[in-house]
Amino acid sequence: MLPIGSPVERPAAGPLFGPVIWSVRGTPSPGRTDSNRPEAPARATIAGMRLSRRHPLFVVGLLCAAAVLVARPTAAESDGGGAPGAPGEAGISAQVARLFEDAAVATQQYEAGRRAAEKQKAEARRLETLLARERRQIAVLNADLGRIARAQYREGGGVPYTAQMLLAEDAEELMRGQRAVWQADLAVNNAVAKSRRAESRLAADEAKATTAWQALEGRNSELAEIKQTIQQKLEEAQWTLQGQADVAVAAGACRGAVRLDQPVTGRTSAWVAPVETYELSAGYGSGGERWASRHTGQDFAAPIGTPVRAVGAGRVVKVSCGGAFGIEVVVQHEDGYYTQYAHLAAVTVDQGERVDPGQWIGQSGTTGNSTGPHLHFEVRVTPELGSGVDPVPWLLKHGVRL
Repeated sequence: MLPIGSPVERPAAGPLFGPVIWSVRGTPSPGRTDSNRPEAPARATIAGMRLSRRHPLFVVGLLCAAAVLVARPTAAESDGGGAPGAPGEAGISAQVARLFEDAAVATQQYEAGRRAAEKQKAEARRLETLLARERRQIAVLNADLGRIARAQYREGGGVPYTAQMLLAEDAEELMRGQRAVWQADLAVNNAVAKSRRAESRLAADEAKATTAWQALEGRNSELAEIKQTIQQKLEEAQWTLQGQADVAVAAGACRGAVRLDQPVTGRTSAWVAPVETYELSAGYGSGGERWASRHTGQDFAAPIGTPVRAVGAGRVVKVSCGGAFGIEVVVQHEDGYYTQYAHLAAVTVDQGERVDPGQWIGQSGTTGNSTGPHLHFEVRVTPELGSGVDPVPWLLKHGVRL
């Protein structure tokens, strides 16, 4: 396998399987695919010379057929970097984009439900704690009532209160003491009643909170199943898209631009990151077994089919399929720099087309010399490999912090 970011010329294999590199006007660049093309008109002329003496009518017909074949443009020679995408190809790209949106919505709903369930669960636990504390308080009050009752029994010795008054040396003192006991008894009884009412309210609130929590948990289970189903469909569509891209790269013929509905973002910034959601992986200038020399760009790990965005306004100067970079797009910007987007699964722009900041120009993939789904992004001073600069500080200079 060739190293990522350092394409090496493949052996000439004819126009069907060789890499096709497009120039600004959509014709193959000199010294690349053209050198592998057989000289069909010359052979036709020679054949005509050999057969002209015996079969003049056949020679005329042969020359006409050759002229038609030479005049008819092939898919790889059409303007815009390739033939228009077939309906099925456009459909799978659109399906991947739509499933990405569906998965994002499902994830947001699931996360919102999970947060609500966690909040309701915390509330139920809080009420459970308060209820336990209220029950402990009731137990203490009941213990106080028991102590008061036992104290009354010990002081009275089991003798009725009327008899105690008749036998008492100071009846008034006995009444004062008894009144204090009754007041304490009443206060404890009131406290117990109040605590029991609080206990009932807390128990009702706890039951309501628990019911709501359980309902949210059930809804979250449903959302998790929906999310999983969408993810499965997305994965199937992603690899179908990648399979189509691999076929195009093997043939060295781009499938053409797939037109997708561009998102309405209301963006006002002149520069953006090439993908919206990503993880930075191999950086500029890094070394290793994967590259013949140093890595020439910045890699953004992203799933297959992730929308790839033009980092700034410019014009598409190259759409290429085949070689180490797989499917790639090169954009020339107004400040004279060029940006390259490689290992794509699909392109959504044509060569020569003007693009705006944040416009979708393709979908990420793992075509060419790639070990996994990611976007290889380069900033160059010319359209060609070998003129790159470090993309991270370049983007930072333009107000984009990765």
